[in-house]
Amino acid sequence: MRVHRRTSGLVAGAATLSLILAACGSDEGGGSGGGGAATGAVTINGSEPQNPLIPLNTNESGGHDITDALTTGLVNYNPKDAAPVNAMAESIESADNTNFTIKIKKGWKFHDGTEVKAKNYVDSWNWGAHGLNAANLSFFYEPIVGFTEVQGEDKNKDDKVTADEAPIKEMSGLKIVDDYTFTVQTTSPVSNFPGRLGYSSFDPLPDSFFKDPKAYGDKPVGNGPFKFVSWTHNKEIKLTAYTDYTGPDKASVKDVTFKIYQNQDSAYNDLLAGNLDIMDTIPTAALAGEKYQSDLGKNWVKQAQGAIQTMSFASPKTDPRFNNKDLRHAISMAVDRDTITKTIFAGTRTPADGFVSPVVDGAKKGACGEFCTFDPAKAKALYAKAGGVTGTIPLTYNADGDHKGWTTAVCNSINKTLGTKCVATPMTTFDLFLEARDARTLKGLFRTGWVMDYPHIENFLGPIYGTGAGSNDNDYSNPAFDAKLKEAAAAKGEDANKLYQEAESILVEDMTVIPLWYYATNAGWSKNISSVQFSAFGDVAISTIKKK
Repeated sequence: MRVHRRTSGLVAGAATLSLILAACGSDEGGGSGGGGAATGAVTINGSEPQNPLIPLNTNESGGHDITDALTTGLVNYNPKDAAPVNAMAESIESADNTNFTIKIKKGWKFHDGTEVKAKNYVDSWNWGAHGLNAANLSFFYEPIVGFTEVQGEDKNKDDKVTADEAPIKEMSGLKIVDDYTFTVQTTSPVSNFPGRLGYSSFDPLPDSFFKDPKAYGDKPVGNGPFKFVSWTHNKEIKLTAYTDYTGPDKASVKDVTFKIYQNQDSAYNDLLAGNLDIMDTIPTAALAGEKYQSDLGKNWVKQAQGAIQTMSFASPKTDPRFNNKDLRHAISMAVDRDTITKTIFAGTRTPADGFVSPVVDGAKKGACGEFCTFDPAKAKALYAKAGGVTGTIPLTYNADGDHKGWTTAVCNSINKTLGTKCVATPMTTFDLFLEARDARTLKGLFRTGWVMDYPHIENFLGPIYGTGAGSNDNDYSNPAFDAKLKEAAAAKGEDANKLYQEAESILVEDMTVIPLWYYATNAGWSKNISSVQFSAFGDVAISTIKKK
């Protein structure tokens, strides 16, 4: 899904995660808001969304932070342990993990006053899957029968599906039973399908969306605890509590403003000055010597997060210089992850030894083996075997995030080991960086990362590396990997985990993306806030915010 900007830590699994998430100042109330009327106003740091605010087309943090507050899906994830719990779903039932019957709660309203019905889910998913709409999150409907037909086929190979290339608009695996019930049929068993349904790709859309998607993107209408007020581009996005919200996670504060910053140090200075109430990531300058803890007193948290920092090689179509496994392995082995996490991040990140965050069940310790271990001698040998690389290797990052220090350090490590010309290369803002990434104009290496959409090992694999997946940023494709994912989805428990681990081993062999380190959430809040929770996804759980 989205490319986040968070912090560090290593935990051993879901049980450990649930303990750590309750640490350091977080509210113990289980994630629900206050019982009375919402009052007061708060400000949170944010970034400019890449796209209009359509949940099915939002796969980066600037936009997702907003759409997540505006909408409630079939499932929510508990802020403390990320466990999926029914939200709009009354029930999700299946006897075979292939045919699912979903009943939704009656009387739930969109912010325009219309009732949420089964058709709003079915129509939403069909729109997201339709190739003509090119929704970023369309990959998440891939298990549903009829998805391939609705996606259509890019027959003229121009990377754009036209209406005549995608004439079918409805997946045959979705059926409306009545106003509050619909069924889903998948092409093969998907044991964790209900747990996926809290992600924004499965959100409902009101009837008004389909009349004018462009207008919706500028002024979205959700069904969540907050409703949209205004968006001043590159400055702020304002939300307010929805007074008729019937969900369990009602807002305690009335007004929330996401302030859009071009520099994280500026946001932190505003936090210290009381001009910003909540910051979900602490800049590296304040991490050194745990300075942020003395700066903020008791108003900080350090907790586990299901996230990983990576860097990706450019698509072979854009930059074929790296179309060699030995070369890619050599560059990975030339990165001194241990030193960088200690010196740049003051030990608040943990060197990655695989593609899957250790917070989720099924993560395999040491999955990446020698290829994620700093070994100058072996790196040089592989580099020589591959014939080296000519020219400069840019490592591109967005300058409005806190990435200059680590990208420079990574390039220095690669250059010192291999004698290359890796150069940390900034782009001014996150949205411009994402546009260049999506247009496949970035060469060399570029920063990537992943915060889990749902707490499952599959989420660190399929949505990022599956052929044609919405967050597959360098066009990676391996039929053996895709087949292993499908096989794993049909299995359960440890059998499924083992198959997903086998899929991960294929990524290690190909290494078109380099795992760097695992995050934790290092966040802080001002003296105006009495309590707030941060989810296992690293987000501010804004319904939990309470002002003094």
